[in-house]
Amino acid sequence: MEYITAKEAAEKWNISQRRVQVLCEQGRIFGVVRLGWAWAIPKEADKPVDLRSQKDDKKIKNK
Repeated sequence: MEYITAKEAAEKWNISQRRVQVLCEQGRIFGVVRLGWAWAIPKEADKPVDLRSQKDDKKIKNK
């Protein structure tokens, strides 16, 4: 299995390197491995869904 760094995953997924590290710490990326101070992320890993910003379909109407 081939691995990429958090920096490479950040560029691939268009998010910050720190966000990738947080996702690794939370166990949200399948197959991630900690190698000393660095994260090894499987090259085939998918970007996790961002649960922080779910849009609500309900619209608020002003009266």
